[in-house]
Amino acid sequence: MEPKIIYEDDSFFVIDKPSGWIVNEATTTKDQPVLQAWLKKFDYPLVGDSLYRSGIVHRLDKETSGVMVVAKNKESFTKLQSEFKKREVSKTYIALVHGKLTPEEGEVSVPVGRLPWRRDRFGVIAGGRDSCTTYKVKEFFPGNNAGHSLVEFYPKTGRTHQIRIHCKHLGHAIVADEFYAGRKTARNDRVWCPRLFLHAASIKFIHPVTGKPVEFSSNLPGELNKVLQNL
Repeated sequence: MEPKIIYEDDSFFVIDKPSGWIVNEATTTKDQPVLQAWLKKFDYPLVGDSLYRSGIVHRLDKETSGVMVVAKNKESFTKLQSEFKKREVSKTYIALVHGKLTPEEGEVSVPVGRLPWRRDRFGVIAGGRDSCTTYKVKEFFPGNNAGHSLVEFYPKTGRTHQIRIHCKHLGHAIVADEFYAGRKTARNDRVWCPRLFLHAASIKFIHPVTGKPVEFSSNLPGELNKVLQNL
């Protein structure tokens, strides 16, 4: 499945990224679908500009699907990146987590960073960078192994793996998370859920040219909807 363009004007694209796509090109991404390579089919000022990452303003993990913004020119890139740094961008993610998450609304604010003993993983760690996410439980599915909660997350910061780390910290790891749910749990999850159950559902920011707020959303993909129906 290829990415889809949800919206486009002279300043930016809004893209719906499928699960399984890596965002940025790297020497390790051979033979895998990469968003930055896919963007090369379009004609815009930053296409192929490695310094500006072809206009990619922010990232989603490989298995996370959903809405992303790609700037078309340097002015838009700089303005949008500044909005992300100043935490002026509102994002909503949807995740299915293990167990009954209580309270049903809350906030996680902890320092996170790369784990010294496992460099490809991140976690809550003293001296890490501040990270903050608020959440709201949308639905609880009782069933095997203490059930599952469908939750909306609203990250205030943008740390690597932030929502996944925060879910683990709460004691309610995301379904099929091979990094943070534990290998055995993730393997069992993937019998009934084909991928990490995390989706970037909406994004709201100030348009870099008009100065007006704009909002874009992406529906939950079919494979994740099917998981919910089966629950």
